[in-house]
Amino acid sequence: MQKSFTTFMLAFVAGLLGAWTYQQFFLTDLSLAGHPSADTQFTSHQINNFTESNAPTTSGKANGLPVSFVEASERSTESVVFIKNFSGTDYRRYSIFDYFFGPQGGSPQRVSTGSGVIFSEDGYIITNNHVVEDAETLEVIHQKKTYKAKLIGTDPNTDIAVLKVDAEGLPAIKKGSSRDLQIGEWVIAVGNPFNLTSTVTAGIVSAKERQINILGGDFPLESFIQTDAAINPGNSGGALVNVNGELVGINTAILSKTGTYTGYGFAVPVDIAAKIANDLINYGEVQKAIPGVSTEEITPEIAEKMGLESLDGVIVNHIIRNGAAEKAGMEVGDIIIGIDDTEVNGKGSFEEALSYHYPGDQVTLRYLRENKQKRADITLQNLQGGTGVIEKAFFSSALLGAKLEAVNTVDKDRYEIDYGVKITALTRGYLSELGLGNGFILTEVNGEPAEDPDEIGTFLEEYSGRLVLEGITPRGRVFRQSYSVR
Repeated sequence: MQKSFTTFMLAFVAGLLGAWTYQQFFLTDLSLAGHPSADTQFTSHQINNFTESNAPTTSGKANGLPVSFVEASERSTESVVFIKNFSGTDYRRYSIFDYFFGPQGGSPQRVSTGSGVIFSEDGYIITNNHVVEDAETLEVIHQKKTYKAKLIGTDPNTDIAVLKVDAEGLPAIKKGSSRDLQIGEWVIAVGNPFNLTSTVTAGIVSAKERQINILGGDFPLESFIQTDAAINPGNSGGALVNVNGELVGINTAILSKTGTYTGYGFAVPVDIAAKIANDLINYGEVQKAIPGVSTEEITPEIAEKMGLESLDGVIVNHIIRNGAAEKAGMEVGDIIIGIDDTEVNGKGSFEEALSYHYPGDQVTLRYLRENKQKRADITLQNLQGGTGVIEKAFFSSALLGAKLEAVNTVDKDRYEIDYGVKITALTRGYLSELGLGNGFILTEVNGEPAEDPDEIGTFLEEYSGRLVLEGITPRGRVFRQSYSVR
């Protein structure tokens, strides 16, 4: 009996010593090293316990002091808004028959939602293009107050859109720099999903210059910031901020098979988003500067075939006629490795470096030809082939159910045409009834060249009789059709 008692006490004491040793030497290390798994969202308790004593100190500082997630959240949440997009059936748009018998083939009005970021005190708001797409009316809710919003402009190439509300003195977010953002740096995703007041999640910057091939537009620009801060449906258009509460990105996408967050979120870098927003506000059109080339990533197969020692850079696969690169003597097969002092690691960094420039800017492209480094000093051009700022010019018609705009220099090169009028933003109307689709290019109307959108649009609205249209489909097929118009 005595022996059993002694054995029991020894085991009990050993257990206590083991627990004490684990707490002193192992538990602290695990707490410091632990990071939420990819599908874990920070709760408010976890965020509030991330105090100044253990906040990031390498890049997250204000006035020399560490900044906690609490302070960063307080500085950014008041600048994030909730957006309602009303689309679908609107009886005011259709005919008297729709009014009495219901919309023919229509559907009930739909309401979709998203987030946005207050860009300026006088009411400009940045969000995603897909948040406001197909909207008939838009509402912005900020601090329980609802505003009617005007759509200033959109850019499908970057998935950025700008709204304007009639208000002054709004809490505009402080803007940081996405170019200075480091991989591994803490960030916070701030959104307003389902009109829940400023939901905040946290994570780190997992990667930069990511391309995930999700954007539309004629010139998709993908150079995303990847983060494991949870971005769920409804957070689109919200703010990605650093630990100083400064905007570093606009939350845009998640990589998921279920439609909900699974560990991979993507944001448009703020330096790109701000440039796009300023262009839309000031000119109504993004001032894209192009060097006159199309490029592709360098794969291991391409590198082996061409005898390249590195996968860095982009390979030129097309030279635009009369473009800047052609004038500078560049050729298909050249490997662009730098723009001025910026190294080009891939297509993402190449497109991002160009996105900060305006038509007329002079840059130096550094490239390889037969493994010998060369330089080309070029003047970047606009989409019309010139070097000046261009303003949005299109003919918009409810009767035609579309916008008409002059074809750009890239389309001219792609389809080998000298002029044309492109159909965009196609909805229910005259042109869709004629069987024409989005992206269709009119080249001739009744045998006359189609060059001016206003002239062609006005003619089509007023014309009756035999109508002959010629053009090119988005897939490059030549089209010619005659109609009898009353």
